[in-house]
Amino acid sequence: MSEAERAYNLAFKYEAEYGSCPQAVLRAIYEVFNLKGIENIIKSAHALAGGLGLSGNGTCGALTGGVIALGIFYGRSLEDMGKGRFLKSYAKAKELHDKFVKEFGSCICKDVQTKIFGRSFNLWDPEDHKKFEEMGGHRDKCTDVAGKVARWVVEMLLEDASVRKQIRG
Repeated sequence: MSEAERAYNLAFKYEAEYGSCPQAVLRAIYEVFNLKGIENIIKSAHALAGGLGLSGNGTCGALTGGVIALGIFYGRSLEDMGKGRFLKSYAKAKELHDKFVKEFGSCICKDVQTKIFGRSFNLWDPEDHKKFEEMGGHRDKCTDVAGKVARWVVEMLLEDASVRKQIRG
């Protein structure tokens, strides 16, 4: 199984078992590449789920998790703040965003829900959350979204020789 497929399967599994799509994506990438020292990054991504705090109004949590993963490799360090815009980080985030929007029609959580479920949900409402689960939220819908994002991120990282070298030592 390729690293990209392994990332898909892990993100799918973690979204199904634990929820929090950004954490599912990040944990999958963490495990595929045996990354060290990003546990607090995974922890900090928790509240980004469901379009930010389960609001549905923000960017899909799986996508934000994927962008955070790209930032681990391409982002600007504290030492480099003030030393430029680090355009590669922006370019990689935009590449993932564009791929996501092409697949799901939007990057907004509620819009993605409408695309994959035929409707959106208020995940704070117990009855609506129950309907989300009944319709496959953590069985085959959001799990697939998280899996695809994790796969795409791994593919993007492995296309870059400098990142491959960094990952593989």
